[in-house]
Amino acid sequence: MSDNVNQPLSHDDIRTFAPQDNCLNGKTILVTGAGDGIGRIAALTYARYGATVLLLGRTTSKLEAVYDEIESLGGKQPAMLPMDLEKATYSEMQQLEGLIVKEIGQLDGILHNAGILGELTPLEMYDVDTFAKVMQVNFTATFMLTQALLPLLKDADNGSIVFTSSTVGTYPRAFWGAYALSKQAVEGMSDIFTQETQNTTRLRFNCINPGGTRTNMRAHAFPGENPMSLKTPEDIMAGYVCLMSDDSIGVRGQVVALQPKD
Repeated sequence: MSDNVNQPLSHDDIRTFAPQDNCLNGKTILVTGAGDGIGRIAALTYARYGATVLLLGRTTSKLEAVYDEIESLGGKQPAMLPMDLEKATYSEMQQLEGLIVKEIGQLDGILHNAGILGELTPLEMYDVDTFAKVMQVNFTATFMLTQALLPLLKDADNGSIVFTSSTVGTYPRAFWGAYALSKQAVEGMSDIFTQETQNTTRLRFNCINPGGTRTNMRAHAFPGENPMSLKTPEDIMAGYVCLMSDDSIGVRGQVVALQPKD
């Protein structure tokens, strides 16, 4: 049990967290979008600190590569959960909950990392089908998966659900359209879940804003930007580990910007 139960960590504490070896030992953590970018690095990092990682993504070959990398590094045997969040039904997510109960037996955390950018264009001109797709992947599927897995998370000693937001989710920006609106919705969802569970469960819901990070999505959003000027996913992992560890017990309903000057 953490000594910080009655003194929740500050955002600075979370950003500069120095994980202890095996600080996630005994935990099972599901990572969406685990095949690439921040999700891949988060999965590898969680495994490094002792977690059993459930790899959820739409591209099986990418999940297999992360699976093999975790095993080669000596991590606990992960599990692959291929799922396309654009098309997955709530029934399929409920079946996933049953599979985790049967095969793993527990779930201590979810990192909701999967997301798509959509278009950078005025809302007046935004393609409505693309809008619906972005909202489905970034928000609606995130909600459905959280709800479907909530019974398992409630059974955890200290369940942690971490959503991924963005600077444009906290501060909406022209031309960012569905992406910005989906991230605003995610922040609101985290806040509402927090209000509804904080007095009756040990669950904690928080959002991470990773800031400008060297990923494929960032390159598409800012094609003229020098990627070498950005932090790598590895550079920002302290916050991701912190919010899954018992050191962050008591941190609830926060939107933690890992690069606040970004």
